Amino acid sequence: MNNIERRDKQIPYISDDAVFEEQKRARRLTQELNTVDRSDFEAISKLVDELLGSKGAFINPPFYCDYGNHIKVGKNFFANYNCTILDVAQVTIGDNCQMAPNVAIYTAGHPLHPAARNSAYEYGIEVTIGDNVWIGGNTVIMPGVHIGNNVVIGGGSVVTKDIPDWCVAAGNPCKVLKEITDADMKYYFRDREIDEEAMDHILSMEQTKNYMRGK
Repeated sequence: MNNIERRDKQIPYISDDAVFEEQKRARRLTQELNTVDRSDFEAISKLVDELLGSKGAFINPPFYCDYGNHIKVGKNFFANYNCTILDVAQVTIGDNCQMAPNVAIYTAGHPLHPAARNSAYEYGIEVTIGDNVWIGGNTVIMPGVHIGNNVVIGGGSVVTKDIPDWCVAAGNPCKVLKEITDADMKYYFRDREIDEEAMDHILSMEQTKNYMRGK
């Protein structure tokens, strides 16, 4: 097998000239994205669409990735400033996901033993994030992690293991802190309740109606 085939099978590979050639497209597009007029939202959206091969995603530059076309995002994806996704392996992100500033997703890794590591072999293991996930600022998601649906990851977390559906998780290493229930719906920050006008708007949204019908 060549090194591109090895990389895509998630087994050790070496970043040779053919691998670097595949990265040129992402490097060109991220350079354009990171130097575009930050008030030109249309230009930013077009570059993000081209980089990820998707429609409707929005990323506040600067943004960094290895390939771009190894990142699959669902509807209404948003990543804030200084997001880094090392997409050596596939990164799959569901619908309605939000990432705060300085989130990093790493699929890339190197062997532990120095003899193996110094051989130039590296690897990529896929990361999967479900629907309706909010990733707090300065969070790092490590290779092989799967995050479930309807999850909040607290800021500054280092996610080394899978996180189940419907929970708040945080820490280094990241651990489940609490389950998210319908009782949490009326709050926006700790014990502060959402005002009546905003709640009426939330309840009128089709997304909320669909959720309630699915209960």
